[in-house]
Amino acid sequence: MGMLKEFKDFAVKGNLVDIAVGFVMGAAFKQVVTSFTGGIVSPLIGLVFKADFRDLKYVVTEGVADATGKVTGEVAILYGDFLTNVIDFIIVAFVMFMIIKGINATKKKEEAAAPAPPAGPSQEDLLAEIRDLLAKK
Repeated sequence: MGMLKEFKDFAVKGNLVDIAVGFVMGAAFKQVVTSFTGGIVSPLIGLVFKADFRDLKYVVTEGVADATGKVTGEVAILYGDFLTNVIDFIIVAFVMFMIIKGINATKKKEEAAAPAPPAGPSQEDLLAEIRDLLAKK
């Protein structure tokens, strides 16, 4: 029973729940970035190459086309797809960097806003002074 309770305490800790929420949000954000890259960035870069950016490839071995026009047996290096994924990664990494930078700036402001302890004698010093004054009389 102790191990089950320990696991429950671990599973419902704030950090683990935060990680799970972050993971789900990251997956959703990745979909947004992928659609942005595929729908906006790739066509713009494709204008430069005069081709669909994701379809850029270096054919190592030619394939054979069947009656439907489908090519089989082709060996190619899909560098356009790889570059699209690299662009996706850079966008996600940059956005995560900006989010973490904003969070850290907020934390620094909170730390700076912490009130300084009041200057002057402590409660113990005042009590000792009162004691000494009473002892003189």
